[in-house]
Amino acid sequence: MIHSMTGYGKSVLQLPTKKITIEIKSLNSKNLDLNARMPSIYREKELSLRKLIGNQLERGKIDFSIYVEMTGEETTTQLNKPVVNQYIKQLKEVVDGDNMELLKMAVRFPDALNTERDDIDDDEWKAILNEIEAALQRIEKYRLDEGKVLENDFRNRIQNIDDLLEQVIAMDPERIEGVRERLRKGVEELKEKVDENRFEQELVFYIEKFDITEEKVRLKNHLEYFIKSLDSADSNGKKLGFIGQEIGREINTIGSKSNYAPMQKLVVQMKDELEKIKEQLLNVL
Repeated sequence: MIHSMTGYGKSVLQLPTKKITIEIKSLNSKNLDLNARMPSIYREKELSLRKLIGNQLERGKIDFSIYVEMTGEETTTQLNKPVVNQYIKQLKEVVDGDNMELLKMAVRFPDALNTERDDIDDDEWKAILNEIEAALQRIEKYRLDEGKVLENDFRNRIQNIDDLLEQVIAMDPERIEGVRERLRKGVEELKEKVDENRFEQELVFYIEKFDITEEKVRLKNHLEYFIKSLDSADSNGKKLGFIGQEIGREINTIGSKSNYAPMQKLVVQMKDELEKIKEQLLNVL
């Protein structure tokens, strides 16, 4: 069962004084590339969160975010009254002005506001962790659903290549006979007497150079192995990519050996199907 690396998961936690939103987005990447954004109060948990997310999602370009929206009267920012009063006093020594205007200026100066850093409440963090797990489950389901779409596409395209290969196999005797006739006609046009036995020996040697029996067998095996790998319990995009490379190698060899226009047209169609498979394999976990 394959999984896509593209996914999205979201979960929202409503606490008495705040709303916490967890979002996880992922795109394809060769390795794990995790970007985490969260309020500073939760930074001490970042390493454990990275390990949790990395173990579950394995690979991809992942954006993980925790957003906090205060919905109650609780606040960690306090006015530093002594400092603000001192600023106002100094401002009055410089300019005459309304106290309200001077206050607006004073609160913009350094240290006019104190932000107290609270410790993470254990119960609150357990609730947040549960929502992170929920978001991970949602992105996993998204990846699995996307993987099913990719899997169906792969099966169809592998079947298309297999159908084209069957046409190549059916066409091969005709191709070999065509090569034989072209060679015999060429010799006849030379109007030279040739040793028939020697000609047959040379003909066999020449035709062997264009023989694609091994390539046909190997390509068939690679196609079957690709489908077998799709049916495995693991999602291994890299393994499927390697099999795709082997499929491409056999298709290219058949094309270079065919020396027969109708067969080369089939090879071009096989290459087109394989390219579409390779493009989609970049999204597979």
